[in-house]
Order: sequence, then C-alpha cells, then structure tokens
Amino acid sequence: MSPYGSDRSPRRPMRRKLLQALTAGAVLATATGCSYNWQDFPRLGMPYPVTEEAPRILSLWQGSWAAALITGILVWGLIIWSVIFHRRSRTKVEVPPQTRYNMPIEALYTVVPLIIVSVLFYFTARDESKLLALTPKPAHTINVIGFQWSWGFNYVENVDGDAATPKAGEVPKELANIPDRFTKEFPAGAEGVYEKGVPGDRNLETGNPGPTLWLPKGEKVRFILSSNDVIHSFWVVPFLFKQDVIPGHTNVFEVTPSQEGTFVGKCAELCGVDHSRMLFNVKVVSPEVYRAHLKELAEKGQTGFLPAGIKQTDPARNAETNKL
Repeated sequence: MSPYGSDRSPRRPMRRKLLQALTAGAVLATATGCSYNWQDFPRLGMPYPVTEEAPRILSLWQGSWAAALITGILVWGLIIWSVIFHRRSRTKVEVPPQTRYNMPIEALYTVVPLIIVSVLFYFTARDESKLLALTPKPAHTINVIGFQWSWGFNYVENVDGDAATPKAGEVPKELANIPDRFTKEFPAGAEGVYEKGVPGDRNLETGNPGPTLWLPKGEKVRFILSSNDVIHSFWVVPFLFKQDVIPGHTNVFEVTPSQEGTFVGKCAELCGVDHSRMLFNVKVVSPEVYRAHLKELAEKGQTGFLPAGIKQTDPARNAETNKL
C-alpha cells in the first residue's frame, strides 16, 4: 500500500510541482525578453563597440562563451545520459558495477581541461598584447587623473599652434610624475588645457552626471592614467575596456574612437564612500570640433595642467623601462 493510503503513486505530486515550476520559468523567461532586441544577442550582453580596438575584445568574449557553451552541452549531456540510463529501477536494487582506476578515462579528465585552459590562455595573451601595444607617436595624449570623488583630464595638446611654447623637452612640473618614456613623446609645444570635474557636474546634452571627456573620431588617443590618492579604475563602458588608475604607478593604453556620440564612463574600483559618484562622460566628435573645444577651454582660462599623480622619486617613476 502506498503511504497515501491508496494506490496513488507518491511521485505524482512531485512531478506536478516540477511541471508547474518549469512552466512558470518558461513564462518568466519569455515575458522578460519581450523588450529585448534580437540584434543585440550576438554580443551576449556586451554594449556596441565604439572604438577600432573594441571588436577584438568582443570577439574574445564571444569565443569564451562559445567554448563554455560547448563544454556545458557536453557535461549536461553526460549528466542526462547517466540519469536516464543508469537510474535505479524498482525491481533492480543492486549496486551497479563500479569503474575504478580506468587510466584512459582519468587521462581524459586531466588532458581535456588543460587543453581548454591553454587555448583560452593563448587567445587572451594574444589579444592583451595587441590591446596594450603603444604607437611611437600617438595623434593625441590625454592624462586622466582619478581622485576622490571625480576625474580630471589634462589634454596634452599644442592648442595655440606655436611649437616653441613651451620649450622642446621641457616637462611641466604638474606632469613631472609621468615616466620619461611617455613625456618624451609629448607633442612639441604642448602647453595644454584641462578640465576638472566634481560629482555634481552634468552633461548638458544627456543630463548624465560627471564631467565630460572629449575625444576626436578616427584619431589615435593615448591615455596616461594617474591617481592623486587611492586606486581607481578608468572604464568607458562601450570601449569594452578598463584599466586601473594606481597611485605611484602609471598605466597607459591607446584607442581610436570610431563612432561619434556621448557615452558613459565610471570608476570600476571600490575607492571609498562616494565611489558610486565617480561617473563621467565621453563625447566623441569630429577632429575639427575637438580642436575647437580645446580652444574654448583655453579661452575660459583652463590652460596648463592639473597635478598628475602623487609625488614619486625618480627611480620609482622610471622603474619600468620596457614599453608595454
């Protein structure tokens, strides 16, 4: 007799609950996806890339997902196969034969994960070396300064068009903490302009909080990252790339913006109580509009540079002599 006092199987209530749960899950999944654009699906949650370098990151992301999906299908298939063909029946209760010390199977368990990790490591190292490669003379250099609780931008540019001011090879004292291997590649006559933000700033076009960093479309930009206090992280979301801003250490990378527009940026490193307010905007415009904006900053009196990073001794500043 069944524990329910009848011939009804005790498994039926559990099956009914499982069917109801699966139905509810299917309804929830389809309902939440009504507003989803199918054209976004190939990016697998990544935003649309807006630099020439970002598609490489997107490709690595998609390849990693493909590898994970193939591995998951294989594992799920083996689990389902074992559940179906090796389940315990009502008539046969004996323990099935156990497989132990099977060298081919154990070798397979060892070799396959090593192959997967090695392939992922190869593509990651290959793409990382490409993304961090530096050109000898970038078209533009911008020093990004992270501080509690906003951002500063030093545009290292020859705004007035006079290559004799300042003198060649003369590094402004505000940029003295940047390693020599980067300052020697500053453009001639780079007297510079700057923009310093506060958390209460707003982009006039979008209303998004934070200061706005201007970039020229189609021209290589080198970012030199420095911090005036603690570790921050410079992340422009549609660049698909972020890099830490570390006090006493200079990180550098380059991108070429490929699409005009205003995009969101933020600090991606927990840096203190107002970390969530360290937001900024990136406005990509034509080279002509970019140069006009630099002149507007100069007319406002925002000439020169903001202090770039905490004070360092010369051995510490030039400790890393190799190019990234």
